[in-house]
Amino acid sequence: MLEATVFLTKKMPLLTPEDWDCFLRQYPDAHFLQTSAWAELKAIFGWESARVADGENGAQVLFRRLPMGVSLAYIPKGPLGAIVGWEGFWPEVDELCRQRRAVFVKVEPDLEQGEADSFWAGAPPPGFRLSPQAIQPLRTLTIDLRPDEEAILARMKQKTRYNIHLAARKGVVVHPSSDIDTFYKLINITGERSEFGVHSLGYYRRAYEIFHPRGQCELLQAEYQGEPLAALMVFTNGQRAWYLYGASSEQERNRMPTYLLQWEAMRWARQRGCALYDLWGVPDCEEAELEEQFTGRNDGLWGVYRFKRGFGGELRRAAGPWDRVYNPLLYALYRWWLSR
Repeated sequence: MLEATVFLTKKMPLLTPEDWDCFLRQYPDAHFLQTSAWAELKAIFGWESARVADGENGAQVLFRRLPMGVSLAYIPKGPLGAIVGWEGFWPEVDELCRQRRAVFVKVEPDLEQGEADSFWAGAPPPGFRLSPQAIQPLRTLTIDLRPDEEAILARMKQKTRYNIHLAARKGVVVHPSSDIDTFYKLINITGERSEFGVHSLGYYRRAYEIFHPRGQCELLQAEYQGEPLAALMVFTNGQRAWYLYGASSEQERNRMPTYLLQWEAMRWARQRGCALYDLWGVPDCEEAELEEQFTGRNDGLWGVYRFKRGFGGELRRAAGPWDRVYNPLLYALYRWWLSR
């Protein structure tokens, strides 16, 4: 097992959220999970954050306190900067994590698997090990928003394109909304139907209140004759947008409201200058296996893959996740807990 190397380095000052936002100007298309707004949201729900940068490379690290005075550290979709500069930057992360008594730091880079494999010859970076647990979905589908709308529609599956037009013909209307209470009712219905966990009402409310005033989030709601049928929250940073939370009721499903809703979210992102729309999470399988099995499986993310595949996106897999271990004994306990 590769353990983290002990480095001796002078202490690098931590960046304030304002300093971090200034640093992010070098990376206008950074993943929204590396923004100070995301750290602000997570702080409300038990996470602490710290930020370090060496001029060209930087990372926002989230910490969760654990019993016995230790913590776990997490870098979602980071660090920022060219891969060639990461090796010299990890000592700064090490120092920060040791100060916070982190058992390990989990890194889920904003990097595709192929890029990482070509740089590190198919292995994790030196000092890391492949983690048994991912927090964010490893595989996703992304839509290129740069062509005109007709070209985007033309790349979709015929049935999906038909359902988008059907919803419009059958009177479904999509509009921006600030009604978090209704969204929460819908997402609880979806969670029960699809057997996945949902956040609290307060979580969605604060996510909207933090990101929406910055122009980085929209809540879109699909209705028929004033009755809410479906809703989603889409987030954006730079030229990328992410479909993060979606919900639908059991009513009027024959009107295909979720298809028109998704299309209007893409149009909203495109109008804001986004070039890429991320559908955020499908089963972690190769495309051939996905296409072979999606009609017969409903577990995990298989149900949403049936829906998302119709929008004509490109299948992508993220690199990682990687763990860098500081306390081997407690890390072994963590792995045992996962296995149980």
